[in-house]
Amino acid sequence: MFTLLYLNKDNVLFPESLSEEDMFITKDNVNQIRKRIASAALKAGKLPEDIALIGVSKKVDEDRIRQAIAAGVTILGENRVQEAKTKIESIGKPVSWHFIGHLQSNKVKQAVSLFDLIQSVDSVALAREIDRRAEQINKIMNILVQLNIGQETTKHGTTADYVWTMLEQLATLKHISVQGLMAIPPYMQNPEDSRHYFSRMKELFEQAKAKNLPRINMQYLSMGMSHDFEVAIAEGANMVRVGTAIFGERMHNPS
Repeated sequence: MFTLLYLNKDNVLFPESLSEEDMFITKDNVNQIRKRIASAALKAGKLPEDIALIGVSKKVDEDRIRQAIAAGVTILGENRVQEAKTKIESIGKPVSWHFIGHLQSNKVKQAVSLFDLIQSVDSVALAREIDRRAEQINKIMNILVQLNIGQETTKHGTTADYVWTMLEQLATLKHISVQGLMAIPPYMQNPEDSRHYFSRMKELFEQAKAKNLPRINMQYLSMGMSHDFEVAIAEGANMVRVGTAIFGERMHNPS
């Protein structure tokens, strides 16, 4: 056992004792993921450092999140506002926090104040509420537009047909900045079976970029998770969301 008190640069308090084994496992997991990202990026003709890794920390306890931060994770993704609020207040912001879940309108005020990027904007109405709340605190809220690329009834997101209308309307909002697109394709046991969804997302991303709309800055294409991020990178993802492969199994009642 050993003691960690702070991440010195950001003054983040660690628990008094962390198991050396736990720390090693988390660091090893992060290193293995980064190696896989680097390999996939190089094969796709990209620089490994151009691929952003989101550590999906939903339902992960704070101690393990701190271990991931110590292991080099710089962006964390949460899907519940209240859970994230507790963590952010405790851990602080030595990392960037992204919201990646379905955002209800009654949670927008908190989300805008807490997060650096909201990845899951799936309607003009939601974007307008984010814009309104961001204006109240004099903030430009970075967002991604979520597409339901597989047209699944169980998932949120706008459609490939409607995304152009949506982007044109979002371009008129002064307190949001669209930074790219996000998608969660249908789960396929064989990641190769998801390739065409990722490819289609890349096409839409490039088409959106070519439109040169105001406040539409197509920088990020967020797609790919623990089981399929390498295929996603091959097809154009530059932001991947990895949870279980870093943190292991979730707990039911996170602190």
